[in-house]
Amino acid sequence: MTRDAMTRSSSAVVVALALLALTVPTGASATTARPTVVGPGASIQAAVDAAEPGDTILVHGTHRENVAIQTDGVTLRGVGAVVLPPAIPAVHACFDPTEVDEAVHGICVIGDFDFDTGEVLRRVEGVTVTGFTVRDFTGSGILAIAAHATRVSDNVVVNNGDAGISAGQSTDTLALSNRASGSRFGIFLTAARGGRVAGNLVHDNCVGIFALDLGGGASGGFRVIANAIQHNTRACPPNEDFPELSGVGIALVGGTDNTVAGNLITDNVPLGATAIRGGAAVISSPAGPAPNDTVVRGNAILRNDPDLSWDETGVGNVLTPNLCRTSAPARLCG
Repeated sequence: MTRDAMTRSSSAVVVALALLALTVPTGASATTARPTVVGPGASIQAAVDAAEPGDTILVHGTHRENVAIQTDGVTLRGVGAVVLPPAIPAVHACFDPTEVDEAVHGICVIGDFDFDTGEVLRRVEGVTVTGFTVRDFTGSGILAIAAHATRVSDNVVVNNGDAGISAGQSTDTLALSNRASGSRFGIFLTAARGGRVAGNLVHDNCVGIFALDLGGGASGGFRVIANAIQHNTRACPPNEDFPELSGVGIALVGGTDNTVAGNLITDNVPLGATAIRGGAAVISSPAGPAPNDTVVRGNAILRNDPDLSWDETGVGNVLTPNLCRTSAPARLCG
């Protein structure tokens, strides 16, 4: 190819790109989705109800609401926002006032779920809840149920009755960099499959992290990594769902293919009666399933009572090595 031919070819490319640029909106002229802003005194639920998939809602100030998110891809982002229980809870998919002693949840991510049969009819997908302080609810501070790929990150959940953060009948849940304290369970996972619990500070609950398999192969596949699970010494009396519990760091009750690695698990000592003991406890579920293919290794598990416990059920479990001093059975800490 001659130099003139090369010049003509390059010029043609430049002209073509220029024409293409004229047909594509520039950053100045393109329509850009703007987030919805909810200020003090305004309704978070109204903004959530009006949201379309992929929308972002920015929330400022203190709000007394129980909120349900049922739209795919919504991001609910708190900017110094606090959510407290309302005087009269709103009736929506996460609250049934006909139920006796119905627990009220703070922010609930929920698909279509039949509470009577436990059947998931549709999972809500890709919701993010971040940047909130959620406290004093009788249920969970933040709950995902019948949900897929929910991200709960950088929240403070404190003094909620059931749990700080819960995931049930959900898949690929992410709980990242939250602070959870003052509840029966800091983080509660039940009938949930897949996901990551990482970088959280979980303290001063009855149980720090509780993963429960209810049978049917739905539970497991969690990676619990790089969390600080400390001083979960509160004493919770039994209720219709759970026995008395106190002083447990992390409990893996049944479940398959769970991994607990790189966590700091310290000072979880019962201050009351408890049906489960241990900084890290790996046991069979009352519903029947044993813990299988469970990995607990590379953790610092110290000053617990005991540091590590296993009821010697299940297959494929790897519970060494960890930095620990006391265990049941004794051989787990070397």
